[in-house]
Amino acid sequence: MKAVFWILGLGAALYIGVCLLLYFQQERLLFFPTRLATNYRFSFPGRFEEHWVTAPDGTRLHGLLFQTDSASAKGLIFYLHGNGGALDNWGEVAPAYTRLGYDVFLLDYRGYGKSQGRISSEQQLLSDVEVAYQQLLTQYPENRTVVLGYSLGTGPAAWLAARHLPRLLILQTPYQSMRAVARQHYPWVPGILVRYPLHTNRVLARVKSPIVIFHGDQDEIISYESARQLKALLKPQDQFITLAGAGHNGMTDNPEYQQAIQQILATL
Repeated sequence: MKAVFWILGLGAALYIGVCLLLYFQQERLLFFPTRLATNYRFSFPGRFEEHWVTAPDGTRLHGLLFQTDSASAKGLIFYLHGNGGALDNWGEVAPAYTRLGYDVFLLDYRGYGKSQGRISSEQQLLSDVEVAYQQLLTQYPENRTVVLGYSLGTGPAAWLAARHLPRLLILQTPYQSMRAVARQHYPWVPGILVRYPLHTNRVLARVKSPIVIFHGDQDEIISYESARQLKALLKPQDQFITLAGAGHNGMTDNPEYQQAIQQILATL
């Protein structure tokens, strides 16, 4: 009997230890940035320029502003990328939108690419996104700005659109919340341990702008069935578009997505 209690106690101690490790080290599980030297030179087709944003605490955040070859841009795609890499890779999505007549701004979060610092809280992440958005408003009015979030970026994108009134909100492979994603992959972890809940499902109903959601029905990272529950939060004129056979990555290159986004942006 003593051996049973000893084994149970050891198991409980290990479980608590793992939970504590996940709580205090979860940035390493959620964010996978690539850092770039400050003198790194980007190489992309078309016109683009480096863009710096200063957060309230003085941290400098780096972005890229791609410009369409059209005589004048129809508007701006304010793009919030996923949890891995940096703008040396994410910049490759820009031509999908510049060829449709839109300028594209991509932001590297803290610790990503040339951006300084590191992410340490959800509020800090959201505040940085807000500051970057406000700065771009000096060049692009909201009625010509499309907020687009991909994967991790969908939570901050929805939060941003709920606070403002962009022309359109586009979410690619969104989640209900990061706690829902954690339950999907780590069902034994209590949701309260997730310090970056990013509750898309709590803010989406407050978004007054039109919303378009794209999700692959073979998404191996963010459950399609879980994401479909966001459909109940959409307004009658909003859209939830299923990409048949599509997984989590590579959506921008998906022919069905490209056809749909061309039609959607043409109607703005």
